[in-house]
Parts: sequence; structure tokens; C-alpha cells
Amino acid sequence: MAQTETVLLDREAIRRVITRITHEILEKNKGCQGLVLMGIRSGGDHLASLIRQRIADIEGAEVPQGAIDVTLYRDDVATGQPRPVGKTDIPCALDGRHVILVDEVIYTGRTIRAAMDALMDIGRPGSVQLAVLIDRGHRELPIRPDYIGRNVPTARDEQILVNFDAAQQPIDVRLIKP
Repeated sequence: MAQTETVLLDREAIRRVITRITHEILEKNKGCQGLVLMGIRSGGDHLASLIRQRIADIEGAEVPQGAIDVTLYRDDVATGQPRPVGKTDIPCALDGRHVILVDEVIYTGRTIRAAMDALMDIGRPGSVQLAVLIDRGHRELPIRPDYIGRNVPTARDEQILVNFDAAQQPIDVRLIKP
């Protein structure tokens, strides 16, 4: 039986979701003072860049943005094929800052746990908040996003795929059913 794909969000819908998430971040934090955006590679870093651009449009201010690779912090390292370790970019000292972790899809919460472990090895943020484009459920750890683009309940054998173009701009979000 062939798998089926359903487009959940197109480019324009993603743009609107990013704008809404950005407004929610600014509202909760009373502006952009003290914020640092940290995208989880790969995918979350591209979305963090879009949020950064939107903050600049709304607030007229630049927010530091970096990217974090969680390969060495994953709890499934011994269970599969070796993964190449990516680069972590830290734009400034994180101590006392409000770090917004950004990822495209949250599932079990294990990637987010790995990202928080990596952050704590780097510095001591004043707070860590989580923004995700899609929350598909099935948490195995007590982790809940602060900002959610869309809740998409899925079966465990289904997948959510966020497609990006060559310029790292999101094209669409698809639900893939086996």
C-alpha cells in the first residue's frame, strides 16, 4: 500500500503562523529585550531566522540568533547509525537571557531535552521557552511548548515533514501516512 501525503500548511499559512508566534513571544516577554533565539538544527534554525526577521519588522530591533546541534546530547546515540555532528553557533552569552528554543516539530520531547542539556552546558539562561511549528503529541517526557503553530494529533506510524527550499525558506508542512 502506498503512503499518502497531505499538505497541512502551505508557504502562506506558515508565514501567518510565524507572525502569530512572534507576536506571542513579544507579548509574553514584554518586548524583545533580553531575548536570544536558538534554533535546533536542522529546521528549527531556519524557523528561528524567520522569527528574528519578524521581530525586527515589528520591534525595529535585532535579536541575537544562534543554532544548536543536539547530536552529542541525544539519548538514542547507541541505537542507530552514527550521525555527523553539526555546528553549534552561540551568538552571545546566555547567562540571564530569555532563550527561545525553536524547532519545527515536537514529538516525544527527547530532542528538546537534548537541546536543554546542551544549553545548560553553555550557560545559565534566565529562562528557556519553547516555540514549535507543529506539536504532534506522543510526549515521553514532561515537556510542553510555550508557543505552538499548530497542534496536529498523529498516529505513531505517521510522520510530519517540513519542507524547505534551497534558500532555507519553508515551502510546506506535510502529514505522511503509511
